[in-house]
Amino acid sequence: MTDFTAFTALHHRPGTPLLLPNAWDHASATALAAEGFDAIGTTSLGVAAAAGLPDGTGATRDETLLLARRLGRSGFLLSVDAEGGFSDDPTEVAAFVRELAEAGVVGINLEDGRGDGTLTPVELHSAKIAAVKAAVPEMFVNARTDTHWLGGGREAETTDRVMAYQRAGADGVFVPALSDPSAITALLKHADVPLNILYAPSGPTVAELGALGVSRVSLGSLLFRTALGAAVEVARDVRAGKETGVGAVTYGRVQQLTSRTTR
Repeated sequence: MTDFTAFTALHHRPGTPLLLPNAWDHASATALAAEGFDAIGTTSLGVAAAAGLPDGTGATRDETLLLARRLGRSGFLLSVDAEGGFSDDPTEVAAFVRELAEAGVVGINLEDGRGDGTLTPVELHSAKIAAVKAAVPEMFVNARTDTHWLGGGREAETTDRVMAYQRAGADGVFVPALSDPSAITALLKHADVPLNILYAPSGPTVAELGALGVSRVSLGSLLFRTALGAAVEVARDVRAGKETGVGAVTYGRVQQLTSRTTR
């Protein structure tokens, strides 16, 4: 079984969605893999923030590729958040994804949202998807549409884009900020490929999403934001002379987890 086949199979377990935690560096990815998650994703926000760059603007091509090369052969299935492919030229997007594949990446998120708050024309994003699948057939393309991310009330446009992207060859579709169960159920009637939903603390649980028919649940930047918040809170407590709990991952454990292994 190839990595692509194994990763694809994780999206076809009725009632049991793939829970994909998103890492931002080698340490976070390795720690998550050690907990037995079936696959690990990356978060573009975490990668961008760690590099001091803006997210979603195409500024992190080099950082994204570098992280992929660090993680791609570490013994776990890896999906990379590739923003919009870092180009509006489908040929260039396909070339970039080929580099990710050579690094050991098995899946990508390819989003239609742009840094200026608009959406890539559906025809162009479809062309990117088609170009990637033609160049790297064994790359799981999770086509993300930001219709809901940019504002509600776009059910018809969401459906149109989901249908266009799956016709272009997408292996899965991703609609972040869609969390209403009835809206998810309605969209699933038009989705012939696995549907990915972004977990929301105030939304349905992973089990509830699985019962609806969702195939994949991503954590996005949630872990990165939580980790950063916890670090600041501990530093604040130490400064104030308060007691603080011992971290769940000890120094020795960090050394163990970050010792690179290869497949």
